[in-house]
Amino acid sequence: MLTTRFTARLGVEHPVALAPMGGAAGGALAAAVSNGGGLGLLGVGSAKDPAWVERELDLVAQGTDRPWGAGFQCWAAPVRVLEQVLERGPAAIMLAFGDPRPYLDAVRRSDAALIVMVTDLAEAHTAVEVGADVIVAQGTDAGGHGGSRGTIGFVPVVADLAGDVPVLAAGGIADGRGVAAALALGADGALLGTRFLATPEALGGPVQEKAVLEGGSEDTDRSSVVDIAHESGWPARWTGRALRTPFSDRWRLHEDALRSDPAARAEFRAAEERGDPDATVVWAGESLDLVTDLVPAADLVGVIAGETEAAVRRSAGAVR
Repeated sequence: MLTTRFTARLGVEHPVALAPMGGAAGGALAAAVSNGGGLGLLGVGSAKDPAWVERELDLVAQGTDRPWGAGFQCWAAPVRVLEQVLERGPAAIMLAFGDPRPYLDAVRRSDAALIVMVTDLAEAHTAVEVGADVIVAQGTDAGGHGGSRGTIGFVPVVADLAGDVPVLAAGGIADGRGVAAALALGADGALLGTRFLATPEALGGPVQEKAVLEGGSEDTDRSSVVDIAHESGWPARWTGRALRTPFSDRWRLHEDALRSDPAARAEFRAAEERGDPDATVVWAGESLDLVTDLVPAADLVGVIAGETEAAVRRSAGAVR
């Protein structure tokens, strides 16, 4: 079993955490990852529906007696929703995409560890300044929203900047070889998202599951097209990586035209509501080629942990 500063700080067995993916990382998935020995993070995101949050909190709180947490989008999540989650005693709160400062008082009044995800150096400096207990360095390889820095070049820089603060690598990691690489880069573990889409506990359902298992990394693309179509308000600095669709192919590099075409945006949302596969948004990263089977999440954590230990041993054995 691998012990790192992250596993010691959060009281988990393995240096693996679930990315708190909106629309996928619900309470059942978070609980399963925690039961497997990782850190399950519920994807609260920008959720403003207290009933949905309460339902998913019930699932994770009743589904595991091990450490778990929740993740929020700082540009949109109300502080009251964070406070609602903190009432359940999570082990960690992850803040991403925006200024974490408005949430700090609430987190610091609790026993939860503060995890801050960063996508560039300015954000990394902020994470250190606000006293993050763990920093996630997310590369552009990641599915969903993110920045432009590559994972391999970004993680060591953040690890050096963080000093004694544990760092998790995120972006393009789907198996133990990726986790071992993260450790070699100076991280203390990894945050995985795309790989956990292919688990029975994920919220996406059969359409997303099929798309993930049949899609490949080269089928993904990073753009603002979906955010514009959804009229979501996502800040333009963080684009989204998702499986390409005919709609995204049509409007990529023509985002300004899409902003000026309300009929096209309405048509997309109507098709999405109907469940049209061509309008189904599947946020997935460049590790998608490694996602080939459906595995229960708790078992998957154990598999990844075993692969990580094997990869570390192979690397150590190469030194003479």
